[in-house]
Amino acid sequence: MRIGVDVGGTNTDAVVMHGGQVVAAIKSPTTEDVGSGIVQAVREVLVQASVAASAITSVMIGTTQFTNAIVERKRLVEVGIIRLALPATTSLPPLVDWPADLVEKIGRNVVMAHGGYEYDGREISALRQDEIIAAARRFNRAGIRSVAISSVFAPMNQNMEKRAADMLRAEIPGVAVTMSSNIGRIGMVERENAAVMNASLMELSKRVVGAFRTALKEIGVTAPFFISQNDGTLMTSDFVETYPVLTFASGPTNSMRGAAFLTQFKDAIVVDIGGTTTDVGVLSQGFPRESSVAVDVGGVKTNFRMPDILSIGLGGGSLVRDDGARIGPDSVGFELPKYGKVFGGDTLTTTDLAVASGAARIGNPALVAELSSSVVARGMERIHLMLEEAIDRVKTTSADMKVVLVGGGGVLVTRKLKGASEVILPKHAGVANAIGAAIAQVGGEVDRVFSYEGQGRELALDGAKREAADRAIAAGADPASVTILEVEEVPLAYLPGGAVRVRVKAVGNLAGHGAD
Repeated sequence: MRIGVDVGGTNTDAVVMHGGQVVAAIKSPTTEDVGSGIVQAVREVLVQASVAASAITSVMIGTTQFTNAIVERKRLVEVGIIRLALPATTSLPPLVDWPADLVEKIGRNVVMAHGGYEYDGREISALRQDEIIAAARRFNRAGIRSVAISSVFAPMNQNMEKRAADMLRAEIPGVAVTMSSNIGRIGMVERENAAVMNASLMELSKRVVGAFRTALKEIGVTAPFFISQNDGTLMTSDFVETYPVLTFASGPTNSMRGAAFLTQFKDAIVVDIGGTTTDVGVLSQGFPRESSVAVDVGGVKTNFRMPDILSIGLGGGSLVRDDGARIGPDSVGFELPKYGKVFGGDTLTTTDLAVASGAARIGNPALVAELSSSVVARGMERIHLMLEEAIDRVKTTSADMKVVLVGGGGVLVTRKLKGASEVILPKHAGVANAIGAAIAQVGGEVDRVFSYEGQGRELALDGAKREAADRAIAAGADPASVTILEVEEVPLAYLPGGAVRVRVKAVGNLAGHGAD
């Protein structure tokens, strides 16, 4: 048996699953310290399932802690930045497009050094040891213990980044080094940005993962735990301590994977209505459609794996104003039981509208019985219009598509939505995010430029597929279960030699857990 947990801004959801069956599920308020909320949720779901903590074989957790740290500019550390590219790229130095308040938090400790490769592996210039040693000593004097290294076309050849990392570790004992080639894709500036953000989260990652370990130990769960990442696959707790940035947007991803599991749909639009926001995305082959453009996180462009998600300010705790004509984007969030009218508060929320309209039975309906029928009707109509606009924005075809509703706010939808061929609210929809975490697989990805003229298309693709599968296995996948999920080829007309950018994604079941 395994447990799936998803820590959202409003609720912490937990499920116990045995094979492909949901044994028990609960939804409890997220606590300010997060850890105690996890303890409470896991304890409650174990009691409901009548399962001993010792019977749990693994725990999968989804968290927004690291995303929030970047967005809120909190709990970040100062970062040293080394770019291996001279004499190239001087016109666009590191942090060139970063918000000033975020740069203030991580510092402008930037070193431009010689190095880097052309797309075909030829050196732009040789790596110079004296430059790296000088940078390391500068960072050490400043007390910097987290460094990000980037290099031109590093996904093609990691050698220079690895050599520079070794030099840093020799000069600064205990330094945490993030290499851009281990995080981002081809695209120098965006990949570098992702590496720098990851480096800024190093201390927080150790604290958060440590808090998860402590929480599970307190409950008596000794099974290994994993944390879900933003492409719908899992990472070990140790891996998360090294690459916390890969958890960004894992919450919406979990919800979409849960929706696919609950409906068995491979292709559909998923609308996840939470307490604060609604996330809308598209399922493709049972996984979230990935963004094909740079994704903005906290005002910074990145290019690592991210789902193509549209978020709008609509949730179960969203404030209702102007007699129902305006909904959100602000929300009472996890304090809905304190401020919502149906719970005795004095703030009109979308949950109050749902109860007043008869769509939901939550709290005390008598407390909203005197709400004007016109306000209720106008507010409910506005909710549906917001959802229809969001659905239309994520669609890539004019044809209607199946729409799956998940999240605790699914009760807000009371009629057919334009653009939807049908609207499905599956059983356990309210905890789809925790289910998505529990069923998550292990993945591996390759994103590289190949010369088809040099080695031929079939040979290049076979090599990329093997490497992606090997990466999935190295991350903990059962070798017998690994399959190639996606292959993408993009010819690069501006490069010589029949250059083609190839992306391959492989996934497999967590070793020892079998298929769901």
